[in-house]
Amino acid sequence: MPDTLQYWLDKAAAAAPDGRAFYAGAPTAALNGATFTRTSPIDGRTLAPMARCGPPDIDAAVKSAQHAFDTGVWRDRAPEDRKAVMLEWVRLVRAHANELALLETLEVGKPISDTLAVDAPGCANALQYYAELADKIYDEIAPTGACDQALIKREPLGVVGAIVPWNYPLIIAAWKIGPALALGNSMVLKPAEQSSFASLLLVRLAHEAGLPPGVLNIVPGFGAEAGEALVSHNNVAAIAFTGSTATGRRIMAGAAASNLKRVALELGGKSAQIVLDDCADLDAAASAIAWSIFYNAGQTCHAGSRVIAQRGVAAPLAEKVAAVAASLKRGHPLDPTTQIGALVDARQKQKVASYVALAREEGGAIAYGGDDADVVAGGQYFEPTILAKLPPHSRVLREEIFGPVVSIIEVDTPAQALAVAEDSEYGLAASIWTSDMNRAHHMSRALRAGTVWVNTYDKSSMATPFGGFKQSGFGRDRSHHALDKYSDLKTIWTHLPRPAA
Repeated sequence: MPDTLQYWLDKAAAAAPDGRAFYAGAPTAALNGATFTRTSPIDGRTLAPMARCGPPDIDAAVKSAQHAFDTGVWRDRAPEDRKAVMLEWVRLVRAHANELALLETLEVGKPISDTLAVDAPGCANALQYYAELADKIYDEIAPTGACDQALIKREPLGVVGAIVPWNYPLIIAAWKIGPALALGNSMVLKPAEQSSFASLLLVRLAHEAGLPPGVLNIVPGFGAEAGEALVSHNNVAAIAFTGSTATGRRIMAGAAASNLKRVALELGGKSAQIVLDDCADLDAAASAIAWSIFYNAGQTCHAGSRVIAQRGVAAPLAEKVAAVAASLKRGHPLDPTTQIGALVDARQKQKVASYVALAREEGGAIAYGGDDADVVAGGQYFEPTILAKLPPHSRVLREEIFGPVVSIIEVDTPAQALAVAEDSEYGLAASIWTSDMNRAHHMSRALRAGTVWVNTYDKSSMATPFGGFKQSGFGRDRSHHALDKYSDLKTIWTHLPRPAA
């Protein structure tokens, strides 16, 4: 990896990203000619113009996707042929990893070390997983009498839509695109308006790899314009969405009001990290807690934003988390040594600051941080923050902040810890830190969360599903379970009378 700030500053200065939509196999300006500009949260620099697409563009992209599906140019290819195209795409993604990483860093302010080490390879790995799965999706034969055959086939839905967030634009796009295309669907994807350049490069690489026109279409724009048009389009068979719970509700309403399209939602979180007084390694717990909430400046849906600790370990744990926070290097996101970068924009920074102010109003204490961080002039930064002594029904403890802010909650018993953890409308993730594996087993089963980690946090694999319980949504990304979102099961009965003797 190039290891100097100057190298990446020079690359950023020379970058000329293409902000045009991409559908029907070609880059396309918004049909009304509209564009919008995005300023980088790193330093306020103006990035290249982005197409501001609306309902006509969505309709054109859906028609392109429908034509591709109806003609069978991708759907009817042998699975091994789809696999070959997708693997060539993976090769190109890896070859362009530096460019993809740079675009993501410029748009969202994530450290270049993270986009190079996590986001770009994570995107490639997800696409490779589903490429390799494409020729391993078997139909079934149901048990029947001797004169019948019942074939159960998994079939693609047709045109599917995806709306992805700005915090992990490459990885989450690949989580949606990979299984949809492996099954033979066509897709229209709307990236977040804050982070569209990397997705647009991704689709251009797909077509360079040999993906037929219309199979994958990227339409940038705002949610109220392009996003709502995609959700309400009657020729879109399903919507897969990752984002806020409030937006998820609107998507469900739009899907019901149109063609009753299938919906899969990965939504917000307020993930609990339970630390019991028999935790064998408090240093490891503190490190995991700090990274779970301060990585990506806390802009992660499953960030461990609530630490629920027994009183015997709460104070030393808080000190250790603060020590880890103090050790993390804040700096220019294009500096490869930076560990904590910027928030995505001024609006998000104001939101984080408002919750810290609210914590003070609610009677909480600032145990560490709590202030604006003037890291790079013109940028959007906030320092890692630890809150304590908040009342049980504090809004800060119940609402998703989506920033580098963690709350320490003290309890007396494991039963109280479990009750506090479950006192949330969210159920995306949780962790338990204890030496008692019997207790860990039973607590993990009791927690209503899509992922529960024991004595670790944020371990993941493409082989494991990801998604939430409760108001954190439904449906799963990753693993073969993601295929369910983009396929239907069809039973074909054939009566086979015995031949005459």
